[in-house]
Amino acid sequence: MRLERIAIVGSGAIGLYYGTQLALAGSDVRFLLRRDFEAVQAHGITVRVGDRVQSIPADRVGAYASTADIGPVDLVIVTLKTTANAQLASLIPPLLGPETAVLTLQNGLGSDELLARLCGAERVFSGLSFIASNRVGPGEVACFYPGTITLGEFGCAASERAQALGALWTRAGVKCHVVDNVAEARWRKLIWNVPFNGLSIATGGLTTDRILADAGLAAEVRALMDEVTVAAHAMGLEIPESFIRGQLDVTPSLGAYKPSSLLDWQAGREVEVEAIWGEPLRRAQAAGAPAPRLSLLYSLLRQLTSGGPAA
Repeated sequence: MRLERIAIVGSGAIGLYYGTQLALAGSDVRFLLRRDFEAVQAHGITVRVGDRVQSIPADRVGAYASTADIGPVDLVIVTLKTTANAQLASLIPPLLGPETAVLTLQNGLGSDELLARLCGAERVFSGLSFIASNRVGPGEVACFYPGTITLGEFGCAASERAQALGALWTRAGVKCHVVDNVAEARWRKLIWNVPFNGLSIATGGLTTDRILADAGLAAEVRALMDEVTVAAHAMGLEIPESFIRGQLDVTPSLGAYKPSSLLDWQAGREVEVEAIWGEPLRRAQAAGAPAPRLSLLYSLLRQLTSGGPAA
């Protein structure tokens, strides 16, 4: 499995961070850039991880304004917000060669199935990035928690191809776990995303530290995590208590962290309401799992995000 030429589709905080790690490790990384295209061409990419600064100079960065300019690659990494998924039908085809693999690192549920319809299930790898990072300027990212990537193959157990993809990330210094049941991994990521992304908006902009500092909100975090766990269990998926506890234990280390959905809402951008809350709720209900708190949070977020952030 060749993994030499890599296209990043969605050069926001996640795409810029991971693309930079791969580029610094020697991969030929081609970033699809639109709003930041001219800035990155002029100044390159800068990633800050604590006190450590990583950069790709302007004369070495692979900046492209369209996927047609990028052309066929060995690996496509999709890091677009799911709210832009309607664009994938036109963005993906120019990148596909006979053996091109497609890895989605998008939030929530539904992106795997969409990409399988667009380019064939045999190409699709499903991944989750457990990371805390924000885009702080054109071509600039601040990473608070590098975390890990979990990935697997869509609809089947991990093969040698999945292991090769995992090894690519390991060589780039990114901790990566290859799993046989990636559907279960997707529900595990919802354990954090559902409560913290959702409550940060529902409370009018509280950061994760302030959510946990409030006893009532902290209890709501745990209750939402439990609902997600019950829903996963109804579908034959397991989320152990140790995983939930790990998510709660690591969050204070992020400090006054603003989840990505909160940043989108405050900036007036569309929030990934359907992928993170709507689709999980629908699947929970279809499996017969009660999810009253998730249902209420989903309804609140639909109302709050329909008119932009609170004044």
